[in-house]
Amino acid sequence: MPKLSHLWRSVGRRRTRAGVVALAITAAVLGVPTTSSAAVVPVPETATVVSANPADVTPHARDGETRAFAQVGNTVFVGGSFTQLRQTASSAWVTQRYLFAYDRTTGTMSTAFLPVLDGAVNTLLAGPGGTLIVGGAFKTVNGVSRKNLVALNPSTGAIIDSWVGRSDGGTVRDLALHGNWLYVAGAFNWLNGTAHVGLGRLNATTGAIDPTFVIDATVGRHGTTSYVWTIDVAPDGNTLVVGGNFTLVNGVSRNQIALVDVAATPTLIDWSSDKFIPGCASPATFVHYVQDVKFGGDGSWFVVGTNGGAGWPAAYCDALVRFETAARGGGQLATWVDYTGNDTITSVEVADNVIYLGGHFRWLNNPNASDNAGPGAIDRLGIAAVTPATGLPVNWNPRRSGSASMPAGTSSWGSSVPVLWRGSDGLYFGHNSDGMGEEYHGRLGMFPLAGGRTFTPKNPPAATTGNLYLNTGPGTVAKVPFDGTALGTPATVSQPAYTAAGATWRVDDRIYWSHTVAGTPTGSRIDVSLFSGGAIGSPWEASGYNDWFNPAVLTGAFFLDGRLYYTRTGTNNLYYRYFEIDGNYLGATEFTLPTSGVTWSGVRGMAWVGGQIVYGFTDGALRSVAFDPTAAPSVAVNGTTATVIATATPELSWSTPSTFFSVQ
Repeated sequence: MPKLSHLWRSVGRRRTRAGVVALAITAAVLGVPTTSSAAVVPVPETATVVSANPADVTPHARDGETRAFAQVGNTVFVGGSFTQLRQTASSAWVTQRYLFAYDRTTGTMSTAFLPVLDGAVNTLLAGPGGTLIVGGAFKTVNGVSRKNLVALNPSTGAIIDSWVGRSDGGTVRDLALHGNWLYVAGAFNWLNGTAHVGLGRLNATTGAIDPTFVIDATVGRHGTTSYVWTIDVAPDGNTLVVGGNFTLVNGVSRNQIALVDVAATPTLIDWSSDKFIPGCASPATFVHYVQDVKFGGDGSWFVVGTNGGAGWPAAYCDALVRFETAARGGGQLATWVDYTGNDTITSVEVADNVIYLGGHFRWLNNPNASDNAGPGAIDRLGIAAVTPATGLPVNWNPRRSGSASMPAGTSSWGSSVPVLWRGSDGLYFGHNSDGMGEEYHGRLGMFPLAGGRTFTPKNPPAATTGNLYLNTGPGTVAKVPFDGTALGTPATVSQPAYTAAGATWRVDDRIYWSHTVAGTPTGSRIDVSLFSGGAIGSPWEASGYNDWFNPAVLTGAFFLDGRLYYTRTGTNNLYYRYFEIDGNYLGATEFTLPTSGVTWSGVRGMAWVGGQIVYGFTDGALRSVAFDPTAAPSVAVNGTTATVIATATPELSWSTPSTFFSVQ
């Protein structure tokens, strides 16, 4: 599959974002956990995903690509490198280059907003006082000299003459706004006649330069001219994240990515990562591979989307990665990494506790293969939504594909989705092709918020009093009262749906278990069933994307905060994989948790109960031990604190993998 070359053609967008706090970090989601002061274990939050059915009323562009959106009132503004537009699939094309507007409710293109630019638009945002600020690669607007940066009247397209911002002789790639500060990024050496390399800050109302912002990104990779490709500002306005092809920021080593403290006098933050120093597949083609950056949530974290081809694990090539904003020092590693398997990510957006990403990738959760679907790969054609807690996809898959009735001269698939932007009514997308959601959407479109859905995180029961269940025979379990420290009198309960069961874990209103099934690729599969009133319902397979995994090797398992913790046959470790309940997708990478003093090879069955791992053993005894996954790199489990709850009896031995805890 062809890769996206580093032309000035990706990711223009409106930014108003944010953030602050979290703790340092490590642990790559599809890489290897490493040391830091404490491990960050993000907790899943309630999220809302937009509809997977694109809106039907949006107009269409021809040629080039859409790179930017902004909204003023009920009007949506669209910028890019396109040259022609049409209202519907059967309408005649009209010439309108680089920038136009339409009514977001009806989709009707404006006949009043018709500015004339002589070059492409890379980035847009709604400025203060009802203005539209435009950045790109143009020299004139409406026949008047306006170099790469201009403020327009959003009703008429007329230039606001009092706005003085300009980029002298260099392209503007991205804009970000917080309060009245306008951050400008691109391939320039001057702003408003003042020396600024790649970055600057303006008064958003007047366009005047801020002389206190002196942050220069210089020395391009592999001998190229330096530029800043993408920026975002945290919601509290205190932190700016910067990505591009630079290797120095204010003379200090910063390869492709940097953080700037903009709370007071702008200052380079002591934060750097070595994962953007090595080259990916072809340095001549992929001068930089940081394609887009975006703060999420409260700004305590940010994500980076990359291209570049092969290069992992030495570098974060063709991947989506999460970093924690408050981390400090060199050698920063991602909290998690989701590799595509050698396909490009060109844009990211974060909204409503969901991360959206676009590009020409074909899979996510695919660290084990290159240009094909490896074990764990989840089909996602060019557009996807993932959870901020784990980086795994959620159950949203519209696909960048057209219909059988696409108009003549259109294409279903292209190399780039330069922009994803959350407007007031949905997720807007700009691409360099015409198919989305198996429909015709020429160069742009929108996934409405209406028709989307909200999903809540699921976890095991938080209570410490309930029942431990233990499989004692085909379709039969022992139900044993448990108050967190001691067992009550067991009862035998018939559960005919619970057959051929291995390691079992409880999540909210359901249970999952390893089910031995002849004819499956591995001889076993993960099954899921509703668990209501103490009754196990008829099971179904937990996602066909898990066929590569053999859960029969698990000797015990429990789920907590987006992770499946487990032990497995023939090893002496406590492991985990990410597991996304919304879709039942299992992470493709196995991680080892630091522990001491527990012989995990002898564990048979586990449950999480009130901060303790309650586990059976080959000697038939039941034990508990405190569990804290955030303690890494110190031990998450200290076996010297383990307590024996019960020993084996002739009637009941805790030596089977199929154990779980429930309130019922």
